[in-house]
Amino acid sequence: MNNVRDASIKDVARLAGVSIATVSRCMNFPEKVSEKTRLKVQAAIYNTGYSPNTLAQSFRRGHTNIIMVVLPSVGDPFFSAVMRGIRVAARAKGYSVIFEDTQFNKMTDDDLGTMLVSNQIDGIILLASISPFGNEILSSNSKRSVPVVIGCETVSPELADFPSVHIDNISAAKEATNYLISQGHERIAMICGQASSLLTKDREYGYRVAMKKAKLPIEDGWIIDGDLTILGARTATRNLMNHVYRPTAIFCANDEMAIGCIHEIKAAGLQVPGDISIVGFDDIRYAEVTAPPLTTISQPAEEIGERVMYRLSRCIDAEDDATLGPEIVPHKLVIRQSVAKRVS
Repeated sequence: MNNVRDASIKDVARLAGVSIATVSRCMNFPEKVSEKTRLKVQAAIYNTGYSPNTLAQSFRRGHTNIIMVVLPSVGDPFFSAVMRGIRVAARAKGYSVIFEDTQFNKMTDDDLGTMLVSNQIDGIILLASISPFGNEILSSNSKRSVPVVIGCETVSPELADFPSVHIDNISAAKEATNYLISQGHERIAMICGQASSLLTKDREYGYRVAMKKAKLPIEDGWIIDGDLTILGARTATRNLMNHVYRPTAIFCANDEMAIGCIHEIKAAGLQVPGDISIVGFDDIRYAEVTAPPLTTISQPAEEIGERVMYRLSRCIDAEDDATLGPEIVPHKLVIRQSVAKRVS
């Protein structure tokens, strides 16, 4: 293969077996190219080490070719997959990526504000529903001095004018809950995340809608905060197992909580799914190898990462208007062995 400094778009096109125009289209408008072609081009970009001439682009456009990705937790398996997609697309577009891990806290660091104001970065990918920068810094971006694109998360009202890429969380939560209902479960609880999270609110709303449509009650204490962590879910699960109306199924707002939930149920001497069925959310890499393998909602994490990066690059080049609105990508219910039919 070519060295990084020698690789050209022609090399990518030749290796992928497509035209140069198709390679360009994959980098700039991936949604207009078939998945098969896009994957071939991405593999060729990776194998050749191709990167656009970032120095020439910087002089020509007055940009640094550096973008910042802000995420709640760099150790979260789901966000790790999103970041892989961002890196692939960023490399194809000639951008370097820096990451800021908020640890679910708001960021008030003066250095970060200085970086935004001085345009040391060309744009921001925000993997959070509520800005960790705070409204004051975000409002300074209202004139798009620094483009912002939101990935994965439901968009809050104050961020509604920013482009975004995510699944329909309400629809996905309804589908997960309806699957449990279809298996004969009537006592279905939910372990969710922080009440301040719009994503959690959407998933809880989807659960409530499905339960209401099926005319099933939601007992007090059946919706409980698991802090989106394994430890938080273990505490929440103990509370649910001690409930006067112990649920026969639990819908968890992410897979890490589902894993913690399964562990705690087994530690209590109960069986999954024999005694309590579990459904997760995200389809992280551990979901398939849990015991039992986890039924969950799958998000196309890497695709979301790629699409949000390509969209940000178009915003930077003034080719993509924020009024295009959110881009909704499809989710999928993955059925494994953590749910059993409930016989009355």
